[in-house]
Amino acid sequence: MARPLRPIDLQYICTLFVILFSISGVIHLGQAIAYKEWWLLPSAVLACIAEVLGWSARLWSSKNPYLLEPYLIQMATTVIAPTPLVAANFVVLGRIIGRLGSQYSRLNPMACEYDKCTFIRCDAIALTVQAVGGAFASSEVNQHKDPDNGGHIMLGGIVFQMAAICVYSACATEFLIRFYKNKPLRSAGLSTDGLGSRASLVEINLLKLRGALDGKMQAMILGLVLSTIFIFIRSVYRTVELSDGWSGPIISTQVYFNVFDGAMIVLASYTLNALHPGYLLRTTYNPASDEYPLSSRTKAENLDAMLEQ
Repeated sequence: MARPLRPIDLQYICTLFVILFSISGVIHLGQAIAYKEWWLLPSAVLACIAEVLGWSARLWSSKNPYLLEPYLIQMATTVIAPTPLVAANFVVLGRIIGRLGSQYSRLNPMACEYDKCTFIRCDAIALTVQAVGGAFASSEVNQHKDPDNGGHIMLGGIVFQMAAICVYSACATEFLIRFYKNKPLRSAGLSTDGLGSRASLVEINLLKLRGALDGKMQAMILGLVLSTIFIFIRSVYRTVELSDGWSGPIISTQVYFNVFDGAMIVLASYTLNALHPGYLLRTTYNPASDEYPLSSRTKAENLDAMLEQ
């Protein structure tokens, strides 16, 4: 059986990725603390930690190509490491929907929060399947067997994750098109609790409270699009790689892995660093304060504004 990581000297490449992911992870940690965006800890920060572990193992393996331990570590961690970063994109999409107007989306913005998001649950399932596959593959290698069975399980997790990304991308695309054309899926009415007879004077419709596509929002959407593209390219590569088998030409060509896995996740991570939701979406809809997107007015104040029109 041929090992995926061939005994060739790529120490400078591995060192570079360890440094890049370490820097990005520290920046994510600082941004999470500065903006109190704690959901970034189990998503972007965790992804960078896992990538550092995986590339450190590859560096170790490049120095000691016949050791089994670093080979097993990098085999598992580099497959599952980007999964938490995908979860960050799911949360960002929910924040964008909440800001611009949920009436244009099939997704509830609150359902995209880290602890409630259906896509994140799918991400967790994909992570679990990939981890189980990695464990199987590692066990087979330890027994001097071909790790194809474990590889197939890992492939299933990656394909499932890619399918979730496709559905999420389709929902995001439809949302942005509907917002741009001002074609909502539904009339998102305001609750009239506590407003008295004033509510009967006008049809309350959130379309009148449509969020503005300002510069910060455009930058955040650009960041989300770029990050999703980078991660999707990596998912396609991993799918083709594992489908080709552990001894196939794709997995045996080191430059493919460096470009289509390592570089893509570096770009996705630094995109989130540069176009950060903590800064760009600081005025996102806050249900706790009963405020609407791009507005600090309450329901009653919004009703008064409509009645004045």
